[in-house]
Amino acid sequence: MNETATPPPAPASVADLAERTARQAETMDQELAEIDLLVQQARTEASRHEAKRAQVADRLATAHAAGAGDPVEQLDLSGQLVTLTKRAVLMEAQVEVLEGKAKVLRRYRDVVGELASSLAAAVPGSAAGGPGGSAGHGDGPPTVSRIVLSAQEDLRREIARAMHDGPAQSLTNIVLQAQIVERLVANDPEQARGEIQQLVSMVQSTLDATKTFIFDVRPMVLDDLGLVPTLRRAVRERGRRSELPVEFESLGPDQRLPMEIESGLFRILDEALVGFLSVGPDRVGITLDWGDQLEASVAAERAPAVIPNLDDEPAPAQGAKGKGKSKDEELPPALRAMIEERRSAHAATVEAAHQAAIVALPSTAWREIQDRATTLGIAADLRTGLATGPNPGDPVRTELRLTTEIADLPETG
Repeated sequence: MNETATPPPAPASVADLAERTARQAETMDQELAEIDLLVQQARTEASRHEAKRAQVADRLATAHAAGAGDPVEQLDLSGQLVTLTKRAVLMEAQVEVLEGKAKVLRRYRDVVGELASSLAAAVPGSAAGGPGGSAGHGDGPPTVSRIVLSAQEDLRREIARAMHDGPAQSLTNIVLQAQIVERLVANDPEQARGEIQQLVSMVQSTLDATKTFIFDVRPMVLDDLGLVPTLRRAVRERGRRSELPVEFESLGPDQRLPMEIESGLFRILDEALVGFLSVGPDRVGITLDWGDQLEASVAAERAPAVIPNLDDEPAPAQGAKGKGKSKDEELPPALRAMIEERRSAHAATVEAAHQAAIVALPSTAWREIQDRATTLGIAADLRTGLATGPNPGDPVRTELRLTTEIADLPETG
């Protein structure tokens, strides 16, 4: 499955933005209709598998009750029962997943619809703007300004909350620990030594946490040294915190880019890295390829569950004389049908293992990446479920690719 985001030109006006938002809401309505159709199909398929499973269960119960049934037939019925049960459960799980996606998409569609209505009301000449557009001309810029101010306040609120819950709380604990040490120095110098060691440890921990917080808010090394050293440090820190291997490679001579491009690329790559690490991949890697274009990629891999190979070549029946026939053609029709059923079940299990191994970038992270890339004129392409080798057990790869022209960008000092 490929998801491609080709950044359109930036909106020329509030009216253009309102029109794009309305089209996005219509697109989500179409996607919701498609998901509803998939839910109906999955429910139908689940009911069909459940009916077949019930039939096989009845046949198996009858064979057990007879007490003299063919053991081979009973074993075959048991295998069919397990396979059909797995299929029924898989389809029911798919229904739940699709319904969850529909619920999230419906909520997001409602938000986008409200935003489209608000933007349309701010368009000069609209019904909300008054006749002739005189009120609209004075209403558009303040509306955009309110959006910008609201975003700034949200950012300040997040920074204040992070400071209060992190460094500020740690500094309060340091002050309390210092007061304890001060009292012990006069009364019990020996015990004070141990408390001083704990105080030093608390100060060092708080210092490390503060440096991490500053790096997350705005890495100063990005201004001083550029994109490559900043990403190298981010990769090291993110990998250490998540305890997962993260690789970084920069190909070709790197260069300084305009600050908005460097900042945007770093934020996108770091957002993708955090998103992939949050879903527990086996391996994550970031690659930069410098040239007239800067091609950056973040790739995550996970190995699928091991599925035993299916031995689908049984020995030919005794006394078979048909020359030139395949082994399957020499078998009785009932046994041949059973083999085909097992092959289909094995293929479905392999495909389910492949789907389960996909490292899915969280949808919120992907939307933020798309928005930021569109604003900066960066092409973003997300590809999921890529095979890394010919064997079913090879890792499954998800890759985010970013491309930006840098040959004509002004150099920075």
